[in-house]
Amino acid sequence: MPYAKISIESIAARAKVGKQTIYRWWPSKGAVIVDSFLALSEATTDPESAGSAITLPDTGDLEADLKLVLRATVAEFADRDFEQPIRALTTEIVNDPSLAALYREKLAHPVDEAKKTRLRSAQRAGQLAEDADLELVLEVLYAPLFQRWLYRSGPLTAQYADSLVEATLRAFRP
Repeated sequence: MPYAKISIESIAARAKVGKQTIYRWWPSKGAVIVDSFLALSEATTDPESAGSAITLPDTGDLEADLKLVLRATVAEFADRDFEQPIRALTTEIVNDPSLAALYREKLAHPVDEAKKTRLRSAQRAGQLAEDADLELVLEVLYAPLFQRWLYRSGPLTAQYADSLVEATLRAFRP
């Protein structure tokens, strides 16, 4: 069902509960969708690591690890089953500051912290400048990808992901 047609009433009907039950747990349909994304990501996690903190690969080769992660992000954004709900959620986040805060708290912040943990490891290994601003590294790496996806301004490919990693590392290597 398209996001615009989803309502608290339709969520309640599908769950076979009253609207008040949904509102008792979630303040808006956007909050239900955020928790649905969380539940989906937990359901697709390796059972061995279920419930554990988010981690990124750390093979000792920052470039290879970042390419793996960014290629997976490109594949996710190119997946039609993922794209429609995340575009709708992005629209809601733009228009709802409380939903934006919830999204940052529950989804964006934990993922960014996992990315920063991997980047700190690279700093200790001398693969990334010791004084690199890790927030800026993530923005340089991900913002162009997000912009291309948001504006549909070009193809999302593994080659594009690789070029973003290479450009980011050129900028932040010691």
